[in-house]
Formats: sequence, C-alpha cells, structure tokens
Amino acid sequence: MRRLRGLFWGRSGYYALGPAPEGWNRRYLSVLEVLPFVTLGLATFLSQLQPYPREADRLVVVGLAALAAIWVLVFYNWRRPQWRQPLGLMLVYFVGLLILGWLLEARSGSFIAFVVVGFLQASIIFPAGLAAVAAAATSCVIYLAPSGSNWTEPRNWASLAFLVLLQTAAVTGGNYVSVRIMEEQEQRKKMMADLENALKENAGLQVQLVVQAREAGMLDERQRLAAEIHDTLAQGLAGIITQLEAAKGLPDNGADWRNHIEKAQTLARQSLTEARRSVQALRPGELENSRLHDAIHRLTKEWSAASGVTVRVQTVGEPVALRPEVEVAMFRVAQEALTNIAKHAHASRVGLTVSYLGDVVRLDVRDDGAGFDVAAAAAEDRADGNGYGLSAMRQRVRRMGGDIDIESSADGTAISASIPTSPDPN
Repeated sequence: MRRLRGLFWGRSGYYALGPAPEGWNRRYLSVLEVLPFVTLGLATFLSQLQPYPREADRLVVVGLAALAAIWVLVFYNWRRPQWRQPLGLMLVYFVGLLILGWLLEARSGSFIAFVVVGFLQASIIFPAGLAAVAAAATSCVIYLAPSGSNWTEPRNWASLAFLVLLQTAAVTGGNYVSVRIMEEQEQRKKMMADLENALKENAGLQVQLVVQAREAGMLDERQRLAAEIHDTLAQGLAGIITQLEAAKGLPDNGADWRNHIEKAQTLARQSLTEARRSVQALRPGELENSRLHDAIHRLTKEWSAASGVTVRVQTVGEPVALRPEVEVAMFRVAQEALTNIAKHAHASRVGLTVSYLGDVVRLDVRDDGAGFDVAAAAAEDRADGNGYGLSAMRQRVRRMGGDIDIESSADGTAISASIPTSPDPN
C-alpha cells in the first residue's frame, strides 16, 4: 500500500538529482524551462496567419497565450527546482496548463506543440504513477481539444482509448528509461566521488606510513648510535678520565706520570677514531660535499679501478636535493651491491642507474655475473659481514618506507631499490 501511494503521491524520479544537478541532466532541465515559451511563441505566430471569423478571436488567442506564458513562468520557472515543490501545488499547475492548452488548441491546431510539453514536464514534477495519468490526460487534450474533432463521436471512442493508452505507454516508457539512466548517472557520480575520497584517504595513509617509517628509521639510528657511544666513546672517555686522575697525583715529568699521559693520549686517539667511524656510518664522507649521483659516480670509478670491472653509470631525470637519510640508504645499497659483485659475481660488466622520478628516487644495479640463489643467500647472511648482506639492504631501504627487488639467474643479477622522498629543506 505504501509503495502504491508512493507511485501516485511521492517524489518524482528527478528528486535524486538534488537542488543543483550537473552535466546532461542540468542541460535537459534547462531546455524544459525554455521549451514552453518557444512552442508557445511559434504557435501564436502561426495562429495569427490563419483566418478567424472575427478579429476579436485573434486577440483572445493572444491573450490566452500570454496567460499561459505567465502561468508557466510563475508556477514552473520561478519555482525551481520544480521536482522539489509540494505535489499539490504542481498538480494545480499541471491542471491549469492542460486547461489553457485545451482553450488554445480549440482555437488553433498549432498549439498542439505547446500541449506536447506536458508529456515532458509530467515526468519531471510527478511520481511515476501520477506522471502516467498526466500523460494520458495530455493525450486526451491533444485529440479532443481541436474544434470539429471526430474523436468526440462515440463510434471513435474505442480507437481514441487505444491511441491514448498506446501514447501514454510510449511516453511513460520513455520517461522511465530516462529516469533510470539519470539514476545510473547519479550512482556513477557517487561512485566516482567515493573513489576520489578513497584515493585521497589512501594518499594520506601512505604519507602517514612514510612518516612512521622515517620515525622508525630515526629510532633505529638513535639506538645504533647509543650502542656505539656506550661501547666505544663512553668507555674511552672513562678510561681517559681514569688515567688523567691517576697522573694528577704524581710528580710532573716522572716516568709514571708520562706513562699515564701516554695511555690517556692513546685512548683519546682511539676514541677519536671511533667517533669518526660512527659519524661516517651516519653519513659517508663521499656525501659530505656532493649529491647522491655524484657520490655514486666517484664510488663506481674507484671500485672499477680496484676490481678491473667495467662500470657504466647513468642518471635519469632532473637531479634534486634529497633528505640525507635517503642519500645514505641509497649509497649504502650501491656499496653493498658492488661489494657483492666483487666477492661473488665474477662479472665483466656492471651498470648502475640513478633515477629521479618526482617523489621517488630509484637505484638499479645490474651485472652479467654468475648469479646466485636469492632466497638461500638471504638465509645465509651473517653478522660478521661474510654473507651477501641482502637482509641488511632490505632493512635499510624499508626503514625509509621504500622497497627493494632482487632478481638473479645464470645470466646475472639485477637489484632495484626505490625510496619515497621529498626535497632536502636545506
């Protein structure tokens, strides 16, 4: 019962468009606002070309046409969006439209073009069931309004009923299809909007993951430095303090005094060496005064001279300043890859490519060596540095939120590492 009531006293199919439709729907509705005035104007002009029994009849036609124009303007065009107006008010409007159309068509057959507009407006302002009734009423006006119409004779009523039903079915079916197309377009728009929102959300999540990866990498680096300071610098400084305190109570320039001072100097040199080693582990000397691609060029040149293997280095894209931790990660990957080639590959040619791809920097290392079993080599990596170092490379890159791919066969090995990055603020 509720569904039946909705067909005759519910919302029109265009209600889903909302108050401000876009695209094809907006253009179609705009045409329907202009079409009544166009058909009314043309029909009025043509009606004035036909003969009338009295000149006053011409004025009546013009007056009725003007009244129809005002009726449409006030009740339809000025009450936008029409499909969101009270249904009772729009029913009054449509009944008035048919009455005016009947009076005009009775005086001139050219006004049939104006009455036809009712077919189109019915599906806009009425729900499906009431729109079908309105279409049937419009068909009746078209056939019965002209003066001298044969359809008013009882012998033609069966044919008239058939034509009205056929025309109503055709118009209602066409309107139904258009409404369904409109609904599909609205669903498609909603899906596209949801997809855009999902992409934005995914982009935000990716940025968040990159930030988290950077923070995790910074935490790992702090832990590494803390361990090295504890194991080397702190112990060295403690030893220096001990030797200096021991020397403090002895006569100057005595043998024991000099012995403590020499030990303190030795500890200081060792601590300085350890400090330099820690700093170089944080940022290699090759990167101190140059960018990644230049540092890799120098690294490969020295490696080629030492190993006797031909190396070709390429830079793709416009080089940009990168965050120090990204440069360090990529440089260490290049170092480890070249070390592995020298130790295990027995290659005759090596190629390195540094690619600047907008928000990603990528390093590709290829050789024509003997290759190896990637899975087995990763499992055999040892802390003493005698393995392939594949796990260390993966961990270093993934700490930066990047990814690394290693492929190897009897024809050689290819390593591709990529890290999301942003320009260095310095």
